[in-house]
Amino acid sequence: MKQTTLCLLIKDGRILLAMKKRGFGSGRWNGTGGKFDPEKGDKNILETAVRETKEEIGVQIKDPEKAGLFHFKFADADKEKWNQDVFLFVAKDWIGEITESEEMAPKWFFFNEIPYKDMWPDDIHWLPHILEGKKLEADFLFGDGDKILDYNVKII
Repeated sequence: MKQTTLCLLIKDGRILLAMKKRGFGSGRWNGTGGKFDPEKGDKNILETAVRETKEEIGVQIKDPEKAGLFHFKFADADKEKWNQDVFLFVAKDWIGEITESEEMAPKWFFFNEIPYKDMWPDDIHWLPHILEGKKLEADFLFGDGDKILDYNVKII
């Protein structure tokens, strides 16, 4: 199963989400992230999170904290290539100015204004825990139309 990252920037009661403009997850608000890619110089999954955040919103995250691990699976055989383990990081400090890229359009949201209806349907099940400072491990099984067929979120 492929390994990917998700990085959330959090500061002063707000979270930075970015509208995905192309590719997997386009049209949804999400954190930054992507797949582990040794050809781009990634030696480990943390380096992937740092690289992807720089590519997608222009900042160098400092001291990202591992906050979770997701196991995403898709029941449809045509979507098995989407199965992935996602390593979640939270960054509260970074260098540079947040900017829009060809792939992502970033925007700050207060915690009580998060646009869950325009995000992946699993986010509402785990993101509130992360905003409370908890760490977690979760399994999600998606069906047609990205409907959640089954899930388990475990606080660790």
